Amino acid sequence: MSADGTTNVFFAFDDSDLARIDAIREALLDPSPRRIGRLDQWGLADDYEIYAETARYAEVSLTMADGTVLDASLSVPKDLAPGQRLPTVVLPAPLTGIGHRAYLGMLARWTRGGYAVLAYSQRGLAKSTGEIHVAGPQDVADATEVIDWLVRQDAVDADRIGFFGASYGAGTSLLAAARDPRIKAVAGTSAWADLFASLYENGTRHLAAFEALVKLFGEDRCSPEFREVIQKIRADTIDDEVRDFARVRSPRTYLDRYNDAGTAVLLTTAWHETIFSVPAVIDFHNSLTGPKQLLVQVGDHGNSELPGLVGLTAKPTDMAYRWMDHHLGGTAGDGETPRHDIRTEAMFQPLSDFRHATWSDYALPKKRFHLTDAADGRSDGQLAEGAPQAGWTRSVKATGKGTDIVVAPKLVQTGLSERLGLPHSYRTAEIDRGLAAVFTTAPLQRASLVQGDLELRVTVTPQRADATIVAYLLEHNPGTNRANIITHAPYTFTAEQVGKATTVTFPLQPAHYPVQKGRQLQLVIDTHDPFFAYDTTTTPVSTIDITSPKGTESYLDIPLHPTS
Repeated sequence: MSADGTTNVFFAFDDSDLARIDAIREALLDPSPRRIGRLDQWGLADDYEIYAETARYAEVSLTMADGTVLDASLSVPKDLAPGQRLPTVVLPAPLTGIGHRAYLGMLARWTRGGYAVLAYSQRGLAKSTGEIHVAGPQDVADATEVIDWLVRQDAVDADRIGFFGASYGAGTSLLAAARDPRIKAVAGTSAWADLFASLYENGTRHLAAFEALVKLFGEDRCSPEFREVIQKIRADTIDDEVRDFARVRSPRTYLDRYNDAGTAVLLTTAWHETIFSVPAVIDFHNSLTGPKQLLVQVGDHGNSELPGLVGLTAKPTDMAYRWMDHHLGGTAGDGETPRHDIRTEAMFQPLSDFRHATWSDYALPKKRFHLTDAADGRSDGQLAEGAPQAGWTRSVKATGKGTDIVVAPKLVQTGLSERLGLPHSYRTAEIDRGLAAVFTTAPLQRASLVQGDLELRVTVTPQRADATIVAYLLEHNPGTNRANIITHAPYTFTAEQVGKATTVTFPLQPAHYPVQKGRQLQLVIDTHDPFFAYDTTTTPVSTIDITSPKGTESYLDIPLHPTS
């Protein structure tokens, strides 16, 4: 649940997870046979008997300079040698109503690996006092005060401090490292790099994700500055105040600081991430010059690391243990040396594991598919290699409600189903061609792979201000007329472009998607998605013309290649 008690779709701990976390906390606070015995149902009793003998746990309150009190927990190994100093990991909380307790399942492993560990809830979150600033300058100052408190404790090595965080905790960790050079290594799962790009893509608000975040923060707990920004985004007033609010909360703003300090940065994200911008995370990773690693997985925000937070095996958290061991000198991981590379999973194959030295090594060369008119006897346009085609026009209606094709029917949960091999499918024959333009390839002659960056160029004439197009690339099964989403991107036009043929070129989210032999790639250009705009029946109906003028013919570049 959230800070205000609402259901959390981002880190959806189920009842079993919460019961496990509660039982772990009780055993840490009271390591009696009865409390530890309760953990036997999860096979954890032996681990926590050992923990009770070798480590100590305490829940602490950290008072900041302005009187704000941060709720925290501290775990430290016992029986240290005189003068022994420990590597230390700080864990700012993800956006969840249980705050830093979301990490309780990780503490024993960190501590067993020789770390002092402090987990805390940022101001305004869970049981911490104060107002929520969304990883703003005040939260970053708090992180420095947390470190100051830590280095005053016995055994903490001020030269070996790292931060690990998931989601909100990832952003807090990265931004803290940009300010405080004592942070030598960061591991951020479901991270963000550019907050503005996450809120506002190609002139288009990410409204569904934004409203979900606001609900989870609890609007009444937000700072006045944040509440003002909330109202401006809802009103689509994207002014300098909103841009500056996002800029100071974006790790990419401080790129030079990470590079100058040589901060070791591990980032993870997901192909169908709906909360934060995936291209921005990739670009940030590519621009780092120090030790770095990037993991991109099947699913959506928070899907992959959730098991690891409760103490199970998960690729993101296993990589984080290994990352900190290498850069801080602990032994929480598997003993393997991390590879500073790009690590990916193929869509619907969460057990797959691909490694490439750099993003340019990973991304396959693009092939150009031209958007062309319908063949004789067909209603849909074509995606075809060869010569470009000019002179055609497709007109669609913008009504304030689109087709059934959407980015994700449910934030985060749709991606979780993809990790389980249960992707959402669409009946493409039922797409209302009056509301969307459809372009389809011939059936593929060989099994192929979409791997890397995609780019769409199209000429559009909107008839009203703030008209939006949403481009979806689907894998279409002609035998069943069902399709799964590969990637997408929106684009919103300005008032100055009304009535004018405007050629736009923009990227779709990158992909790693296997396409079966006989399937087709299908581009759907829609005019509405509830992910980007509020559903409304009061919007005047208008027309959007999609064309391909000579000299700026429309195309879609796809990194599509046959599999070996």
